[in-house]
Amino acid sequence: MTTDAPQATPTPNAAFKPRIFSGIQPSGGLTLGNYLGALKRFAQKQDEGIETIYCLVDLHAITVWQDPEKLRQQTREAAAGFIASGVDPARSILFNQSQVGAHAELGWLFNCVARLGWMNRMTQFKDKAGKNAEKMSLGLYAYPSLMAADILLYHATMVPVGEDQKQHVELTRDIAAKFNHDFKTDFFPTPEPLIEGAATRVMSLRDGTKKMSKSDPSDASRINLTDDADMIAKKIRKATSDAEPLPESVEGLEGRAEARNLVNIYAALADMSPAAVVAEYAGAGFGTFKPALADLAVAKLSPISSEMTRLMADPAEIDRVLGKGAEQAAAIARPILEKTYEIMGMIRSR
Repeated sequence: MTTDAPQATPTPNAAFKPRIFSGIQPSGGLTLGNYLGALKRFAQKQDEGIETIYCLVDLHAITVWQDPEKLRQQTREAAAGFIASGVDPARSILFNQSQVGAHAELGWLFNCVARLGWMNRMTQFKDKAGKNAEKMSLGLYAYPSLMAADILLYHATMVPVGEDQKQHVELTRDIAAKFNHDFKTDFFPTPEPLIEGAATRVMSLRDGTKKMSKSDPSDASRINLTDDADMIAKKIRKATSDAEPLPESVEGLEGRAEARNLVNIYAALADMSPAAVVAEYAGAGFGTFKPALADLAVAKLSPISSEMTRLMADPAEIDRVLGKGAEQAAAIARPILEKTYEIMGMIRSR
């Protein structure tokens, strides 16, 4: 008989090959937030001797309606953004989720492992559905178990995420632990969230209390990875700040959301700590700091924009990269899925 909560002591992940998995929804343009919170770190992880698997989660994107042609375009653009940001398809597996059917299959199996109470506690459905929960798709409600399948399908041991996605990794750990407990096995690892860097949560350039989002109606609230150098500089110079100079320590940023956000962005782009940035610019006003940040942002981001434009001129090559990545991903995923079926008692005779 199963239980409603995971009770097994998780198997140490040392028993599993170190492997990183993460993904991004191709449901709109990539922003500075995606770059600093994800893509930049994805590229850096390639140099740490750990296998890296990165996915464009188009099955997650359709939890809300997508125009088919736009979804194809956005998936290719997201792939271009990954590559332009330094994710090398020769060193990482890069693919779109729907080309590996094992994701959907394991997602259903995990629908039968996850508990309704766990899903009810997931905050993102509440945030996205608001007062219209009855009109939302079943997929939007259930997609956290598909996200768990995305991760566990590769026996991933680490998942780079922002703070707002940590709850999904915790759910994944619960599902893995419950599966292992119910079937008296140690088949799935309990992956760890990797939350690193000075700007893992980049805030709006117009309101430092809100996350930078591609869905914000104001384009001035974000830097898009497709923005050219002039647009990047313009948005930084017009970003909301305050009248006070930068303090002598990071503690002085308390209660100054916009100032903290701009300092964090500078720190992440320059590979510095926020404390080092504040020390360098202590006493400077934003009339000095924002032009310096604009120059830095242009230097770091405009080459990405240019490379994305070049890559998008050859969509067939992007599709080829994604197809090859899907073949590599499936070669890892299919044996793990088949073993899962076997553990659960399914006959596998073909």
